[in-house]
Amino acid sequence: MTKLLMILMVTGLLTGNAAAQYKNKQIIKSTMEHTQIHYRNVKVNGLNIFYRESGPIGAPTLLLLHGYPTSSHMFRNLIPILNARYHVIAPDLPGFGYSDAPDHKNFNYTFDNLASTAQGFIDELGLKRFAVYIFDYGSPVGLRLAMANPEKITGIISQNGNAYEEGLSKEWGPIQKYWKDQSQANRDALKDFVSEKATWFQYHEGVADASLIAPETYTLDQHFLDRPGNIEIQLDLVKDYRTNVALYPKFHEYFRKYQPKALLVWGNRDPYFLPAGAKAYLKDLPGAKLKFYDTGHFALETNASEIGAEILDFMAELPR
Repeated sequence: MTKLLMILMVTGLLTGNAAAQYKNKQIIKSTMEHTQIHYRNVKVNGLNIFYRESGPIGAPTLLLLHGYPTSSHMFRNLIPILNARYHVIAPDLPGFGYSDAPDHKNFNYTFDNLASTAQGFIDELGLKRFAVYIFDYGSPVGLRLAMANPEKITGIISQNGNAYEEGLSKEWGPIQKYWKDQSQANRDALKDFVSEKATWFQYHEGVADASLIAPETYTLDQHFLDRPGNIEIQLDLVKDYRTNVALYPKFHEYFRKYQPKALLVWGNRDPYFLPAGAKAYLKDLPGAKLKFYDTGHFALETNASEIGAEILDFMAELPR
């Protein structure tokens, strides 16, 4: 009960239903102050980076890193679960969502460069300590950040964020062929990877109840994928993904050396990143908690409440 509310009730100026209504308004006002989501932009290395920010500034911070082909929009259901207790930040990486997507001839679309932009982002925002949520493309970006800033990382949440070769499914076959032979023919063969059919597949494959998949998810992603020149951006990143696989041993060394607290929340029917990739983390992080969900790649679309509850428990145990 607020001090003002107590004074009003004691003096008889506020009684009965009026007192209850006033209290409810104060609770709502206080909650809204902490749980509103702000949509911001910041300049990083000459690029406009869009990000979502919510929660108390002084609370422990959680950095959410999206994957392909989506953006920070994928966290729209998770942020409201977390933002009453935690300071949540979710940027769009270059080439995705509402961040700048310069032509691939003018910007080097590699995962090293995405990580460099992410590093500039956390530096620009002055993030000193944070946990990081990694998913899909956000995994190699986030793990590069972790290796470069081990003192900043309080914990790692991997949601279908692969870091082991045993996690790569047969769906990677055509991409691995392109890695070995970077001919124009092999590159052109991957153009269907950014098609509407492929985007729909990523959201629906492995999902038991398709009615849980909001149509604005894959249609918004496809809107950005269909921008002029974007197909070349995405094919450049597909080509460079081989550097992530080459870095897997370095990621494993980081895990073994620093033993970051880790939570693994995994859609077990993901067509791209197999459950074996989640289990492999336990070789280097035996203290990690692993939880499988009976769903596909975009597990937050079907299981946001359960994953959110796991994250709340996990965050509560992390050092500040």
